[in-house]
Amino acid sequence: MPPAPPWSGTNHRTGCAQVVQHYEKPSNVGSFDKNDPNVGTGLVGAPACGDVMKLQIKVDDDGNITDACFKTFGCGSAIASSSVATDWVKGKSIDEAVTIKNKDIAKHLSLPPVKLHCSMLAEDAIKAAVKDIKLKRSNAE
Repeated sequence: MPPAPPWSGTNHRTGCAQVVQHYEKPSNVGSFDKNDPNVGTGLVGAPACGDVMKLQIKVDDDGNITDACFKTFGCGSAIASSSVATDWVKGKSIDEAVTIKNKDIAKHLSLPPVKLHCSMLAEDAIKAAVKDIKLKRSNAE
């Protein structure tokens, strides 16, 4: 008899509860004006599965993230990863935000290995948004 699939046991229900919660009621869905000098935009995609994630951060003059939002076109795990990422970056400095790792998002959401690319997208989107705001600020000087 072959082993039971990983999603068949009770651990799946417990493990995916965070994904379901963030999918059904995601935090921070929306968009800021990308031309706002205080907004950094990260746009990333996963060609293998077609997920696209836009994550934006609003940054004050001291380099602290005062707000964040996202729009993600993809599976529930990608949406949940975006939701968690925007929750976690709020209140952090831009230098602290880039220390958020996909493995921490994946662990928080109990993502299965096949969905790890979703948390990687979230990490990449944070880094891209920070890179964008730094570029905007260096060009303004």
